Amino acid sequence: MSGKRSKTWAADMIRKYMPTREEMARNKYLKPIAHRFLTPELWRFTRRSVPRGVALGLFAAFIVPIGQIFLAAFLALPARANVPLSAFVTFVTNPFTLPFWLLVANKTGKTMLNIDATLGGGAGSLAEDGGALARWLEVGGVTAFGFLVLALFSAGLGYLIASFAWRYIVARKRRKRLIRMEQRLSERLKERGQ
Repeated sequence: MSGKRSKTWAADMIRKYMPTREEMARNKYLKPIAHRFLTPELWRFTRRSVPRGVALGLFAAFIVPIGQIFLAAFLALPARANVPLSAFVTFVTNPFTLPFWLLVANKTGKTMLNIDATLGGGAGSLAEDGGALARWLEVGGVTAFGFLVLALFSAGLGYLIASFAWRYIVARKRRKRLIRMEQRLSERLKERGQ
């Protein structure tokens, strides 16, 4: 952390817990492509890189629930997304929340595929005929499909929310800056008038 305190709690937390560019460059797994990670545009918070970073981080979090940080960082390179933000957002799925997300993915997969209604209750007989392996493959396939749906939906929703939040924050800062400028201008005009 650079010792500089920002006005927002979230920015302070990101600076505190996210690795710096130099730390990532020294990582033995990233060393072959470290020169790409050191590109300054991948570390800036801009109106385009922030929504991309959020979307890629959420996509990586749900598409690969284990090892998602590296996937998000690698996806951020060609997309010119914010690398630290995309890595940070992947913590939506972590070892503590993974059982919850497995259940949600399974329910989502069952709902989207409409398995029970399509097979007319035949899903249970399929599992009985094939045994435990068929049941495990069915549950695993449905859950994997649910994770795919969650990855795509959360990436799109995250992109939209991050875009609107960025615009709101920037508009609010501009409005405050304009108010301060108007106040200074009115104070100067009052001083000159006296």
